[in-house]
Formats: sequence, structure tokens, C-alpha cells
Amino acid sequence: SWNTQSSSHFQPINRDQIIMKAHTSETQLSITPSKALEFLKEGNARFVNNLKISRNLLQQANETRDGQWPFAVILSCIDSRTSAELIFDQGLGDIFSIRIAGNIVSTDVLGSLEFACKVSGSKLIVVLGHSNCGAVKGACDHVEMGNLTELLSKLQPAVYEERTVTNPEERNSKNVQFTENVSAINVKRSVKAIVSRSYILEQMVEKGEIAIIGAMHNLESGAVEFYDDTLLASRKDVVGKAKAVAR
Repeated sequence: SWNTQSSSHFQPINRDQIIMKAHTSETQLSITPSKALEFLKEGNARFVNNLKISRNLLQQANETRDGQWPFAVILSCIDSRTSAELIFDQGLGDIFSIRIAGNIVSTDVLGSLEFACKVSGSKLIVVLGHSNCGAVKGACDHVEMGNLTELLSKLQPAVYEERTVTNPEERNSKNVQFTENVSAINVKRSVKAIVSRSYILEQMVEKGEIAIIGAMHNLESGAVEFYDDTLLASRKDVVGKAKAVAR
């Protein structure tokens, strides 16, 4: 059902049409980490089926001019085909979007995540990779070019961790399966890096204030696969598969 987010989050026009309103402090406060994850899954299902919810974006811009209350923060790649707002069918003020090549975790990214969750009240962090990632391909090929060299070096641990391809001549971007494996490993490593490098976010997870999960966006189908085995959430949350952060 589309109207699961909050009755106050929707503005009924007639029985056949619903226009989504911007989130408020009240609707954000009512959302649990597991509910935030549900919203994103529902939104992606709408995107895949080309059934996006009607939004008056100009009205949402007006509604959020004095404040914002996003329920989730998405760390994704800069790839032009992976706009988080589009693939999760969200509007203005609904989600924070952090975009950087290879969806890597850096000190600046961690600071942005801490701001989104600790200061602005977001309930869920999603590390979102995608298929056919150019940054991952560059890391697999050990590309060196200006400042990109340092960025791609942050992806190298995921390249080295991929163990299924043993022939050195096949460990490059020409091997599609190898690069996709590296992309998945990179997402999972990034989820772990967030809590290992941010005491603030680790404590928020343990208190049940937020959850963190990794996911992969398939560029061809538009579908997002959430990696349940990466979910970091407190047992205090209502997620059935939740698990406490391993310390």
C-alpha cells in the first residue's frame, strides 16, 4: 500500500489520486529504522513498475523551505543513472543523498552521515552500489590519474578481497563477474567501515535509533537488492532479522 508512510504525509485529491506531501518533524519522528527500510523497498517497487507517486515538487519545495526531515540517508555513486530520489521514488525533503564515485567511505562522508542521523534525525543509512560501476572497473584495472588515484585506492581492498577469480589475467574490468563481485564486496566493507570508524553512528545503531544496510542497484532492471546479511540494527528495533552490532 502506498499510503503506509503516514496519513499526514499524503494529501488526498480524489479517490483515484494521492499527492505526496513533504515529511514533517512529526512524520519523521514516527518512523522506525525498519519502517524506513520498508518505505525504500516500496518506493523501488514503484520505480521498477513505473508507478511513481504523484508529487507537487514546487509545493514540497515550499513546505521544506524552513526545515527538512529526511527519514533516510543514501550513500551512492555519482553515476548519472543511480539517482536515489528516482530509484526509490522519493520527493524533496525525504532522503539525504551522498554521492561519490564508488560509494566509498571517507572522513567527509562519515561526517555527512553523522550530520544526517545525529543532527537531522534520519533513521536509516543505505550504502548503495550499482552494476557496471566505472569506479570499480577503474580500481580493478589499477587506473592512476590525478586525484582519481587516491579515490580508487580506497576501492583496492575490495579488489584484493575477491578470491573467486585466481587467474591474474582475468582479474580486470573485462571480466564482468569479477567486477560485480568486487562491487558487492565494496558495499559490504563500507557498511562495516561506517560503524568501525564512527563511534557516534555505532552508538546510534546499538540504541535502536538507526539501522545500516548495504544494497545493489541493477542498472538494467532498476531493481535494488538489499543485502540482508549486512543489516546492522539493534534488537530494540522491530525488524525481525535485526542483529546487534558486533563489537
